[in-house]
Amino acid sequence: MDRETRVFAENHFRGLRGRLPSRVCPPLDRVDFIEKPDSFTYADFFKGYLLPNVPCVFSSAFTESWGCRKHWVTPSGKPDFDYLLQNYGDVVVPVANCGVQEYNSNPKEHMPLRDYISYWKEFIQGDYSSPRGCLYLKDWHLCRDFSAEGVFTLPVYFSSDWLNEYWDFLDVDDYRFIYMGPTGTWSPFHADIFRSFSWSVNICGRKKWLFFPPGQEEALRDCYGGLPYDVTTPALLDNHLHPKHQPCSPPLEVTQEAGEMVFVPSGWHHQVHNLELCAVQQEVSEWKDSMPDWHNHCQVIMRSCSGINFEEFYHFLKIIAKRRLLVLTKEAGPGKAEGSEGTGLGRQQATFDIGRIAEVLASVVVHPDFQRLDTSVFSPKPEDLLQQLEETVAAATSL
Repeated sequence: MDRETRVFAENHFRGLRGRLPSRVCPPLDRVDFIEKPDSFTYADFFKGYLLPNVPCVFSSAFTESWGCRKHWVTPSGKPDFDYLLQNYGDVVVPVANCGVQEYNSNPKEHMPLRDYISYWKEFIQGDYSSPRGCLYLKDWHLCRDFSAEGVFTLPVYFSSDWLNEYWDFLDVDDYRFIYMGPTGTWSPFHADIFRSFSWSVNICGRKKWLFFPPGQEEALRDCYGGLPYDVTTPALLDNHLHPKHQPCSPPLEVTQEAGEMVFVPSGWHHQVHNLELCAVQQEVSEWKDSMPDWHNHCQVIMRSCSGINFEEFYHFLKIIAKRRLLVLTKEAGPGKAEGSEGTGLGRQQATFDIGRIAEVLASVVVHPDFQRLDTSVFSPKPEDLLQQLEETVAAATSL
């Protein structure tokens, strides 16, 4: 990131005047297709898509050097089962049954990759049908369990990745997933974890994406407040069950070809098909007067449902803040926090990130539920970290 881009971004957020960035995006009737890597810079992506919070599709030219595109796919464009079996056949992978709804997701089982590939071959031979159902390999943490070297190269546009940077620092998890499945497999309607942005590369075959901009999902809620499992279901036309569906605009539809990369902005709900090859307290408020230590129970439920609670969220912000401060002081932290301007993690990116962390932390420390936590054991104390970040931002305005 250069200085001009940082100043542009800071002015953008000042102009939001307290509105959630993920809720502010221009109306769209199409998704832009980015053709050439050589003429599309980090600043182009940052200003044109990340800040406005709108999706885009990158052409296959952006991923043509990836090892997985060379080794995981046959010359005819089909999955190279032999290569996958030879290199990962004994790895146990998570597999979802797309034909069974479990809440708003699918039940999962675990099996060796070789067993899943055997199923896949039988599914194809059975004219895309199986008595075992429609099974989809989902959420395989290949890069956590194996080296990502030779599989993919992180695109510069997504190099400031707070979630994976946090988990890499803790060395316990990540949010890099592999999906594999035959025609008919799909992912139900959802928004990404923590309402983060994400990106997805299709190695072979074709995918259909259905995108709904932030806020549009509210028109899809049923009379009980629940979101649909499948936005293509005729049940959405039932005005008694879905009284708000009438004003809902049709989704943005994107067909993703082999090698192409889709940017999924923050807060955009979506549903994905393989073509070929609300508040915790509101839900449990009735127990408030009778449940001892009710607010702590809310934190437990929040973590169970969202994957994180206020205490962990503070530590998440703290780790990213410290690593960005190291960049500004020219010290290399664990995982080489300092980066060059070419990777997008130079001084300007660090300054911008610190400003965003400070704004988020400022909203956290005044939240009534956060104030109920015993923050005396936190190091540094949230107020002290916030002061350090705000002082850093003030001093960095001349950078």
